Amino acid sequence: MAENENGPLFETRAVKGRFLFRLFAASMAVGIGFICYYRLRLLPVASGKLERWAWIGLFHCELWFSFYWFLTVICRWNPVYRFPHKNRLSLRYEKELPGVDIFVCTADPSAEPPSMVMNTVLSVMAYDYPPEKLNIYLSDDGASELTFYAMLEASSFSKQWLPFCKKFKVESRSPEAYFRTAVEPDSHHPLMLKHWLLVKVFVSFLT
Repeated sequence: MAENENGPLFETRAVKGRFLFRLFAASMAVGIGFICYYRLRLLPVASGKLERWAWIGLFHCELWFSFYWFLTVICRWNPVYRFPHKNRLSLRYEKELPGVDIFVCTADPSAEPPSMVMNTVLSVMAYDYPPEKLNIYLSDDGASELTFYAMLEASSFSKQWLPFCKKFKVESRSPEAYFRTAVEPDSHHPLMLKHWLLVKVFVSFLT
């Protein structure tokens, strides 16, 4: 436990294939160098002013795009992936986490079905965050009675859904999204099957 609390909060891993990208970038840099040499070495002198200025204009464009390419290569030269250790973050800073206010906005129940809005509300209510520091607000600009009734039903359903998510570590926290892909537990897990069926009944009533 102490090792997890004092360990790094994230792990950095290098992206594979960096050597091939650097080899490609080096070949591009050599090609750009040859283009610049060609433009400077064969700059028209004896021809007319129009040809000379056209040559200089093309050279300036190539310099600009070469500079842009150089900036993009710098950003991609050493790519890495960072994998956070969320459990360590929670153990170390759970008491110091700030309060979070989340506003869910809706206006027209015909354009934004209440079932969709309630799924959004329930999914943010089930965030893996200290519940005493998480506040969810629903702003209904249309003042729809249908949305208000759906909110009451969602409030009742949350008493089943939130403990279910926490107990069985449900990843898709939107009820509709979860039950669209979830497979009914078998009889070897009677406790989970009981909760699963109970929550599913609430979801079918909500939608």
